[in-house]
Amino acid sequence: MLNPASIVAFSLALIISLAITTALMAEDAKEAWEALATGGHIALIRHANAPPGFGGDPPGFRLDDCTTQRNLDDKGRAQSKALGEAFRNHGVRVDHIVSSPVCRCIDTATLMAVGEVDSSLALLPDRDAARPRLRELKKIISSWHGPGTLVLVTHGFTIEALIGFISEQAETIVLRPTPDVELGAHVVGRIAPPR
Repeated sequence: MLNPASIVAFSLALIISLAITTALMAEDAKEAWEALATGGHIALIRHANAPPGFGGDPPGFRLDDCTTQRNLDDKGRAQSKALGEAFRNHGVRVDHIVSSPVCRCIDTATLMAVGEVDSSLALLPDRDAARPRLRELKKIISSWHGPGTLVLVTHGFTIEALIGFISEQAETIVLRPTPDVELGAHVVGRIAPPR
């Protein structure tokens, strides 16, 4: 059993840890927004909220039929609009926006309202052991020169294959193209999803 002094010390340590983590995340987001505003970077965005969030699409999924897919809910639609507003408020010039052809990604990109949306199969999760989609995505990323920002709207598993972790829905990972590295880019920072 913990005594009252131990509980107070533990609580204080937890509060300090959370405050430091929050400050570091805010600094990371600040650097990420600054990079996007300067241009020549990539905003890699996991689609906005689409329940159940982790577990794939329902049986009978068809790429050409949104009714067979997991789709954005009200929160996801609001997050998508908030993402676009945040890009505008931070002075980010979007030169090109490309989305996975899955409806929740297309809808996220469209609701951001930052430009005409193209789609690419390279943004779908790559289940092929030879990783042709992932190779194509790395090529797209490493060859981006701007002058503005390239926005890529994709899936958690695509992001994991690319950078090693699954981001939150509606989270933005900012990349700096770097053709001479395996990934094709360096991670500049992360921007938390709009709440």
